Amino acid sequence: MSAALMEMRSGGPPTAPAIALDVHKVAKKFGGLVAISDLTFQVPEGSVVSLIGPNGAGKTTAFNIITGFLRPTEGRVLRHGADLTRLTPARIAALGVVRTFQRTSIFGACTVFDNVLTGLHLQGSTGALGALLRPASVRREEQRLREEAAKILVTTGLDRRGGELASNLAYGEQRLLGVSIALAAAPQVLLMDEPAAGLNPSETEHMMRLVRLIRDQGVTVLLVEHDMKMVMAISDTVVVLNQGRIIANGPPSAIQAHPEVIAAYLGQGRKHAPR
Repeated sequence: MSAALMEMRSGGPPTAPAIALDVHKVAKKFGGLVAISDLTFQVPEGSVVSLIGPNGAGKTTAFNIITGFLRPTEGRVLRHGADLTRLTPARIAALGVVRTFQRTSIFGACTVFDNVLTGLHLQGSTGALGALLRPASVRREEQRLREEAAKILVTTGLDRRGGELASNLAYGEQRLLGVSIALAAAPQVLLMDEPAAGLNPSETEHMMRLVRLIRDQGVTVLLVEHDMKMVMAISDTVVVLNQGRIIANGPPSAIQAHPEVIAAYLGQGRKHAPR
């Protein structure tokens, strides 16, 4: 059967996935130092895309530009036509692009539950007067947010720790709490900066399952991570940076066999990336 006839019978060619983020020719210079150059890649909706490379390759700089913490020297980052490079981090978060950080940012003196409840502030609409008078509408909103916080803790596996002080959590649980707070902002695109850093193997497995679950719940994920087993297991696409430029972009199977990636990142003399 011809391809044209197959398209007619199926109603036409398959529709390409929508693009959640479009990074186009982005460059960043710090004085005479070029941190990233001509950075161009796309993040399809509903996918997990990993950005990898050696230390100093420009991964965190790219994250900071996408989320508004840095302005690029050149280029644009587009989300559904909006140029994110002209917006503040708060405005970018309000558009559904939210990030986690390498260093866990939590409120140690508050409970785990209250940490997540604080992260839900973007979803609330109560003003100062409403908080003071507490009409029925405010009480309903508070109940809705508390229910949402409880759901998030179930998602990340911290539901039994909600009443604990955040400072009492083990390191791996604090990393999960950081993800919980980010999820409280109702992201449509979640940028995760080395979520498995410092985790033991069982904690890393839990984080892998969590990333898949987040993706399955409709959130697009852009990931920076050094754990290659995790990257290759959960990514739809891997973008490889070296010295501020992209040297490879493709599915994990292609990246594992890419000679320039092996030489620059995975180590000279290795025939295959870790599986």
